[in-house]
Amino acid sequence: MEGVGDDSGAPIAKWRSDFSRAFQYCLDRSTPHTMRRWLGTLAVAMIYVLRVYYLQGFYVVSYGLGIYILNLLIGFLSPKDDPELEALDGASLPTKGSDEFRPFIRRLPEFRFWYAITKAFVVAFLLTFFSVLDVPVFWPILLCYWIVLFVLTMKRQILHMVKYKYVPFNIGKQVVLVKMYD
Repeated sequence: MEGVGDDSGAPIAKWRSDFSRAFQYCLDRSTPHTMRRWLGTLAVAMIYVLRVYYLQGFYVVSYGLGIYILNLLIGFLSPKDDPELEALDGASLPTKGSDEFRPFIRRLPEFRFWYAITKAFVVAFLLTFFSVLDVPVFWPILLCYWIVLFVLTMKRQILHMVKYKYVPFNIGKQVVLVKMYD
């Protein structure tokens, strides 16, 4: 009787391992295709928005999704090493041309940002199938509150970017100028 219960989880564990390996393979293959990944996420987001619009509900789920995406956006726009904390330690971002060049490294890399947003939309879509989560609320108040929260958060983030002189976007090819001395 001891051997009967030992193998009951083996097929499930093997299936889970195989699925995990295949899923990771697909993620690895999608890494260099940034535009296609974001277009896929846009399609998933549109499906979610259409479902919420069609059902005329699930506004609390949508509000939670919006707050989560705002949190991810802050991580995406923030540097890995916070200049405010480094200023307390004595180290800071270069402010003069003679200082060492340090490239902008995000706290949340683009791939992880994309993956988290896509996963969030899929989870929110799945939550729309549970009627218990369709809490009746006056959605314009939630929307106004989210917009105020977004504006205040982005204002703080932009002021932080201006104060420490960093730009979280790579536009075009970066050129490093080297001054030659005789």
